[in-house]
Amino acid sequence: MKITITGSLGNISGPLAAALVKAGHQVTVVSSSENRKAEIEGLGATAAIGSVEDVEFLTGAFKGADVVYTMVPQQHDSDDYKGFIRATAQKLADAVKAAGIKHVVNLSSIGAHLPAGTGPIAGMHDAEEILNELGGVIIKHLRPTSFYYNFFANIGMIKHGGILGGNYPADTRLVLVHPKDIADAVFEEITAPFTGNTIRYIASEETTAAEVTAVIGKAIGKPELPWVEFTDEQSIGGMQQAGLSEDVAKNLTEMGNAINSGIIWEDYDKHKPALSKRKFVDFVKGEFLAKYNG
Repeated sequence: MKITITGSLGNISGPLAAALVKAGHQVTVVSSSENRKAEIEGLGATAAIGSVEDVEFLTGAFKGADVVYTMVPQQHDSDDYKGFIRATAQKLADAVKAAGIKHVVNLSSIGAHLPAGTGPIAGMHDAEEILNELGGVIIKHLRPTSFYYNFFANIGMIKHGGILGGNYPADTRLVLVHPKDIADAVFEEITAPFTGNTIRYIASEETTAAEVTAVIGKAIGKPELPWVEFTDEQSIGGMQQAGLSEDVAKNLTEMGNAINSGIIWEDYDKHKPALSKRKFVDFVKGEFLAKYNG
C-alpha cells in the first residue's frame, strides 16, 4: 500500500514508519524539518518537507495514498492551544478531501468524547468532529492514554525540587501508555480492513500518581521521593517558568483537573482495551533512567 504519515519521525511516527517500510509498504513521511530528510530516506521512506498548516503542501503529500495517518503536533507556545488544534485539524481535513483520500487513521486522545473541561483534549474532540464531517471517508480514531514520555518533562522538578507532583493528589488514578504501543496499534489499524468509522483506546498500564512516584524514586536511588499536590495557580506558574505559554499552562492544568475528577476515563472504562505489553517499570529502568542520567 501507499501510506502517508504525519508526525515526522517522532515518538510514534518514527517507529511506525520503520515498521511500515519493513512490511513492504510505500511510505511518505511528512516533516517540517529539512534536517529529517536524510533520516527519513535512510529508512527507505519518501520525505515530504513542509508544514501541516499548509493545505496545498499536504494535499500533494497525501495524493495517491491508500491510507493517511493524521496527527496534530504539540504546541507549547500557543496563545490559543485549542484553536491551534482545531485549525490544524481543519487543514488536515481539507487536504484529505482535496487529495481524494478514502481511508484515514487519526491520532486523537483519551477524553476526546468530551467537548469541554479537559484542556487541550477538548480540541481533539473538535478535531474528531471535523474529520467525521468528511463525506465518503472511513476514519479510525485512536484514543491513547497519557504517554510515559510525559514524565521526561518532570526530570527538572525531580532533580532540582526533589519532588514529583501535579494538581491532583497522590491517590489519583492514572492510565498510561508507551508511545511504541501506540505505534503498534496505528500499524494494525492502517493495515487492517476499513469497514466503517471506529474508535480504539490504547493503554499500557493502570496505576496511581503515588505508584508512579515510587517506581521512579526507586529507579533513581531516591525511594523517599514524594508526590506533591499543587494548587492550580502553582501548576500554571510552574509550567510558565518551564517555558510554556500561559494559555498552554492553563489548558494542561484544566486537563489535570479532569484527571483528578475522573471524567477523562469515563468512556475509556466503557470500552476498556487489553493493556499493551510495555510496562511502566521497564520504561523507567530503561528510557527514563537514561534520560535522567543523561
